[in-house]
Amino acid sequence: MKIAVFSTKSYDREYFDKYNRDYNFKFSYFETSLNTDTARLTDGFDAVCVFVNDNVNKSTLKVLSNNGIGLIALRCAGFNNVDIESSKKYNISVVRVPSYSPEAVAEHTFALILTLNRKTHKAYNRVREGNFSLKNLIGFNLKNKTIGIIGTGQIGQSFCNIVKGFGIRIVAFDIYKNKNLLDLGVEYFDLSEVFKQADIISLHCPLNEHTKHLINKTSISKMKEGVMIINTSRGGLINTADVIDGLINKKIGYLGIDVYEQEENLFFNDLSERIIQDEFILRLMSFPNVLITSHQAFFTKEAMTEITTTTLDNIKAFKENRKLVNEVK
Repeated sequence: MKIAVFSTKSYDREYFDKYNRDYNFKFSYFETSLNTDTARLTDGFDAVCVFVNDNVNKSTLKVLSNNGIGLIALRCAGFNNVDIESSKKYNISVVRVPSYSPEAVAEHTFALILTLNRKTHKAYNRVREGNFSLKNLIGFNLKNKTIGIIGTGQIGQSFCNIVKGFGIRIVAFDIYKNKNLLDLGVEYFDLSEVFKQADIISLHCPLNEHTKHLINKTSISKMKEGVMIINTSRGGLINTADVIDGLINKKIGYLGIDVYEQEENLFFNDLSERIIQDEFILRLMSFPNVLITSHQAFFTKEAMTEITTTTLDNIKAFKENRKLVNEVK
């Protein structure tokens, strides 16, 4: 099979080349993202492999179909960037990596919390400049605080296991209650009550029509003064303009994000020699109580191995006309 891999970085190629020795697929790597304009590059291929910021909308799918593409292999868990209904219309199968390393994302989430709270990133830069002052570096004890977790699937569960070890009370919202977490002592409430009780809110739910802009002016108004909000799930869960207002009026005391609603124009690229045109991200970067990482929560050796091997297994199953266990339906 010939597979066109879009949004390719050096580490993607490294892992695919390493593990493809056991599969012998023919990969062609494109640094560009997949969209309606670049879909023409798929002529002569059997499948495409895409990532979180590739835009596989109806018009893109039409081009893929005309070029004979039969499979879209997502090397991620989320599939909000793919028009699933249209893919059915064009008879293109869509597979994903439902779970690669929930621990990786959960650990990065807690790293954001600790860094924002204890300001270790600022302390590091100060000491390198010979400044050993503790002024404005004060944090707070996490023990006996309340954290609200939105979404208690595999990543949410892994995060709860970490949080529990710090003596933090956990309140949660999910449409399904996780029995393992109930046994752990996690308390489930409706969404408004979680917003009301939490000192820290961490988002671990998928992005869909029900969760888009879950964090907005109305939900922020229900939160505690000085609340910490963490998002390592999908950027569209947050209404950026409303969060900026919350930071300005100090309703939001801390913001840590590994995802951003308009990240496809920014993340995974070196823009250090360019003028960034995104006013929202520039505004967020100006706040001293905001910490931004560029969608790296997943990025561990273990996660990259699982993403790569699962993607290869998904493609192999399609090639051999076997059941696609990771198909998005």
